[in-house]
Amino acid sequence: MGDDRVREPGGALHDGAVSGGAEFGGLQVDRSALRHHGDRDVRVGMLDFAVNVRGDTPPEWLLRRLAARLPELGRYPSEAEAEAVRAIVAARHGRAAEEVLLLAGAAEGFALLPRLGSRLAAVIHPSFTEPELALREADVPVVRVVLAPPYELAGALVPEDADLVVLGNPTNPTSVLHPRAVIESLRRPGRIVVVDEAFADAVPGEPESLAGRSYPDVLVLRSLTKTWALAGLRCGYLLGPSALLARLNHGRAHWPLGTLQLEAIAATCEAHAIAQAEASAARIVAEREAMIPRLRALGIDVHEPAAGPFLLIRVPDGELLRKHLADKNIGVRRGDTFPGLGTEFLRLAVRDHAAVERLIAAIEAVGL
Repeated sequence: MGDDRVREPGGALHDGAVSGGAEFGGLQVDRSALRHHGDRDVRVGMLDFAVNVRGDTPPEWLLRRLAARLPELGRYPSEAEAEAVRAIVAARHGRAAEEVLLLAGAAEGFALLPRLGSRLAAVIHPSFTEPELALREADVPVVRVVLAPPYELAGALVPEDADLVVLGNPTNPTSVLHPRAVIESLRRPGRIVVVDEAFADAVPGEPESLAGRSYPDVLVLRSLTKTWALAGLRCGYLLGPSALLARLNHGRAHWPLGTLQLEAIAATCEAHAIAQAEASAARIVAEREAMIPRLRALGIDVHEPAAGPFLLIRVPDGELLRKHLADKNIGVRRGDTFPGLGTEFLRLAVRDHAAVERLIAAIEAVGL
């Protein structure tokens, strides 16, 4: 059924154990933990620090663009329209149209990864768990490469026989931004490197992004969910060599994206939208820099450097604090479902001053 080993900090490769779940190759894999995402930690009406989507709704100009297409929902989206959107995405990243694969959300991109036929996939952790889950569900052998604090990729002991390596940049939940050169150093003959850049547009200037660079063995995944508050529409795309994209696209259902998804992708790749995303990224930096000292003043360990729209924190009992905050109608993301982290970890979305002050007051009230 596969090689389910763990490359722990320090480099030893061995069978490990995670409580619960099915057992493969000596490692107990809790698939319910891999399936856990921030939306499970927040209820409607809560002050939301658990989900990394910016805002409750898309901006008004985007809503108007989508609403204008509603009368067209009685017809199938055409291949010509999909090709036009691919060209728009390609122009946004300085690539050829054949280097773009449109997706019904970034999660679909992860679900397609088993089509690459990997013999051994290495997943860099702590990180977003959906890629590992998709690979395991398809019985692809997986090895976890678990980074120790400060969660830097340089020196990661990725097995040489891994023909697929998956990582995030900036990484969820650590908020670490890996240098492009270090990611490039993972390339090997016969290996494919997949970089999840779901939060890359939350970093001003996207300095370490590989989205605008063409490699024969690198796939870059982008999401529109977070910056544009489109979680309910499911929009994203993959960038990479046409040969690899063709393997991923083979066998997909006809009309994989609907009219509104195509419109959203095209709209958010236009120049004014890119400028708005850049302004949002600058606000995230300011909000994050204001948020960190407020948390540290309470004695909370905040991981830095942080480059994403979220922070990884460590407290004596993260699960107890999370439950206390939920009682006060504040949702935060549990950290123990990320491989390599324990119950003392929580992830907090970066929020504005008013939201942070409410969070701080609630933590002060319940204590650590």
